[in-house]
Amino acid sequence: MGIFSFFSKDKKETLDKGLSKTKESVFSKITKAIAGKSKVDDDVLDNLEEVLITSDVGVDTTLKIIDRIEKRVARDKYVTTQELTTLLRDEIASLLTENNTEDAEGFALPEGKKPYVIMVVGVNGVGKTTTIGKLAYQFKKAGKKVYLGAADTFRAAAVEQLVIWSERVGVPIVKQNMGSDPASVAFDTLSSAKANDADVVIIDTAGRLHNKINLMNELTKIKNVMKKVIPDAPHEILLVLDGSTGQNAYEQAKQFTAATEVNALAVTKLDGTAKGGVVIGISDHFRIPVKYIGLGEGMEDLQVFRKREFVNSLFGE
Repeated sequence: MGIFSFFSKDKKETLDKGLSKTKESVFSKITKAIAGKSKVDDDVLDNLEEVLITSDVGVDTTLKIIDRIEKRVARDKYVTTQELTTLLRDEIASLLTENNTEDAEGFALPEGKKPYVIMVVGVNGVGKTTTIGKLAYQFKKAGKKVYLGAADTFRAAAVEQLVIWSERVGVPIVKQNMGSDPASVAFDTLSSAKANDADVVIIDTAGRLHNKINLMNELTKIKNVMKKVIPDAPHEILLVLDGSTGQNAYEQAKQFTAATEVNALAVTKLDGTAKGGVVIGISDHFRIPVKYIGLGEGMEDLQVFRKREFVNSLFGE
């Protein structure tokens, strides 16, 4: 259990509160699915399949989970409906651990990559800038020297918002005039961060889901320019998705994973929605680790995603 010793009571409360709507929704559906049944049979499994799909877990992932439960039921012969929740929790947890990723231990940075460069992508309105601000806060709190780069030069509001966050958190920001070349902002940010011995650089990018080719070209150009300053940058391409949009988040993940090498996900706005199941489906489907989850407005409400804690919270433990 050593890995979870970092998981404080406050964080557990934030997680429980943030997932409460999803939990209520899933539980009330499961209760209906097993009503009047004492053992898990085909009817119960059919109902359960519907519960998971309507909870935004996604069809493919749901079928995997049902298949596993069917095998368990066949093996154990008699599984009571009381045991179903535990079974479901175990199978979802084991499914989430299969995408070969270790849960991050807090807001830590890998050794030997300084500055560690995070390029943040995602459509407008998903909470991208807020996520960057909260990440900056958490890294600074962990004693890291943070630089922000405002490479979303298409929206004045995006730059202004990031400036507000940089002031609030107390970290430097590199920006240029509206309409400047985003790649040139990225170049300046990395140059400045490197010269000032920064530990981590977080770059915001434009969130326009225009056609895929343009998006691809733009992100590729930013990446190539970064490499001129730091050859292996960006180290992380973090895609921010709004959990409350459910199936829409899948579509966005599809678009961005096709356009660039996304290797980490942040799922935001889980506190206001019953669609928290989307985290399970996206993590399984794209085989990209969910690294952070957003559970509220506060600075501390961006958490490192811990699979087991997430599943326990969802199924009431």
